[in-house]
Amino acid sequence: MNQEINRIYWKCRRGMREIDLLLREFAQETLPLLDKKDIEIFDSILDYDDQKLFDFIFKNESLENAEHESFINNNLKKFTKQGNF
Repeated sequence: MNQEINRIYWKCRRGMREIDLLLREFAQETLPLLDKKDIEIFDSILDYDDQKLFDFIFKNESLENAEHESFINNNLKKFTKQGNF
């Protein structure tokens, strides 16, 4: 599992600064606390391109995947409210 988490940490590194900061902060603080299913969901969310994630997180444009949207709303968006993005 540790190898999987390390792979996901690297996958969080992005080209868009806002998304890079958000994903890496979330991964550092929360990833080790997630259960296997949530880790799999987060890993699949990382397959979206930066612009698609930015548009959902900051503009509320649908990802057309309710499970991913729910995960982001319940987990990632709280990091945007901390004022770093």
